[in-house]
Amino acid sequence: MRRELLVVFLAAVALYLPTARYGFVQDDRAIVAANPAAHSIGAALKAFRDPYWPPESGAGLYRPVTILSFAIDWSVSAGRAGWLHIMNALWHGLVTVLLVAVLARWLPAVAAAGAGLLFAWHPVHVEAVAGVVGRAELLAAAGILGAVLAARRGWWAAAVLCAALAMFSKEHGVIAGVVILLDRWLRPHPLAPSPFESPHPLSPSPSGSPHPLSPSPSGRGGTEGRPYPLGLWIALVLVTSGFVVVWAIIGGAGASDDAAVFLGRNTLGRLAIALPAVLRAAVLLVWPASLSADYSPRVIPAYTGLSVAAVGGLCVIAAVVALVIAGRKRVPAIAFGAAVAALSYLPTSNLLFASGIVLAERNLYLAAALPAALIGAGMAWLEARRGLRPAVAAGGLVAFACGGLALARLPAWRDNRAHLLTLLAEHPESYLGHASAAAVLAGRGDTAGARHQYRVADSLFAGDPYVDAAHAIFLLSVGDTAGAAPLVERIGARPAVAKSRVALRARFLYDLRRGDWTGASAVADTARRRFPDEEIWYRAYLQ
Repeated sequence: MRRELLVVFLAAVALYLPTARYGFVQDDRAIVAANPAAHSIGAALKAFRDPYWPPESGAGLYRPVTILSFAIDWSVSAGRAGWLHIMNALWHGLVTVLLVAVLARWLPAVAAAGAGLLFAWHPVHVEAVAGVVGRAELLAAAGILGAVLAARRGWWAAAVLCAALAMFSKEHGVIAGVVILLDRWLRPHPLAPSPFESPHPLSPSPSGSPHPLSPSPSGRGGTEGRPYPLGLWIALVLVTSGFVVVWAIIGGAGASDDAAVFLGRNTLGRLAIALPAVLRAAVLLVWPASLSADYSPRVIPAYTGLSVAAVGGLCVIAAVVALVIAGRKRVPAIAFGAAVAALSYLPTSNLLFASGIVLAERNLYLAAALPAALIGAGMAWLEARRGLRPAVAAGGLVAFACGGLALARLPAWRDNRAHLLTLLAEHPESYLGHASAAAVLAGRGDTAGARHQYRVADSLFAGDPYVDAAHAIFLLSVGDTAGAAPLVERIGARPAVAKSRVALRARFLYDLRRGDWTGASAVADTARRRFPDEEIWYRAYLQ
């Protein structure tokens, strides 16, 4: 099995070696390049009491281990972006190896390696691996899978430590304990025959000897016949509860900033968006031919009621549940992949509550375990019935097709310019793409171009108060107070965001332009109370 693990590790890392020439893209700049906490180990350790996003962003979340990993890389490389990209590739390789080791409980070695190769080269991973801030996904996945393997071997302290690593790397790491429980539920009986047995003389004898191509009972871990100790579950509950409390205290600020498309919607209105997103996520996992850096309206339409896509999303949910239940005894590798996919996607699915995004490919990182498990199970079935070569050929064909798509996708994450141009070319229906283009053009002094792009963004989706605020500030900067007026009023009509950082700035500048010093001073006072670090910005205008 060591040879197979080495092959999938090298394959996973090799695909992303071109990113060593890439820079900091999008959120990489705020979280890493411009964040002092990510520039030294000492500062990162102190940042365990701070939110993930820098204070001036007004956002929150809590991912101190991720920040610490950036700080270690920054200290080693003197802040070279290429080094952080290489480390992402190495972390991705480690996660791939861990997944193969987990699936090897139920799959023959070659089939498990085939599953790992598909996981390593799945195109949906490009955003998580090629973007530096995708490190949070990689660390959380490594922690979750590491916790499963440690528990199998009876390394209880290591299992709890890995679970904590997952949680403090990204919020969905809280599923670590549930995944350990799931893995225990799916454990095979030591004498159970493989579901991929061949009907020829290699079938197991009446004495229960396993098929030669099946994973051996001795390779399934050291605790197959024994229950996990109560102390493990108590420790996992305590760590998870402690993380949730700390996250609520430190990371809760800004975490309630829902995606603009969910503002003003009730539960049914939220599900009208969330269910089509579930369908789109499933399509991305099984047929990743059309990728995007943005899935806001109208990349995924802003549905207001029941739609065909919503029904499709319900069907996907039902299919995943069926895979978990039906696959437990027949194909446990698929059951595990389906359950992990659902659990890892659920926190940002918007099915239970609204989140800050409709859909992001990076949030499907661990969910790609499902297509990987499907390919692995298919290879095992084909190997048992047609032989090793057809199985390797079929699995290799799918994996190399995915690898080609992923390699072609990499340049979209070279830098901010490539990222934006790719988004606009592939998805001109993305209102956020046009809003970003407007901000770039405004920064270059192209007033006409910026006006045009803001108008296009507004025509595609007119419900984003943050884009409205940026648009209003731009218009005020060029003296168009009349044009900014309806935007400022539209922001004020949404109490949930009217007192956000950017909305307050827009209202303040609007009042100043109108000569309403009393109103401007009142807005400035509100901003200072909510965001003390804004004092200098407001003082520059009021002096």
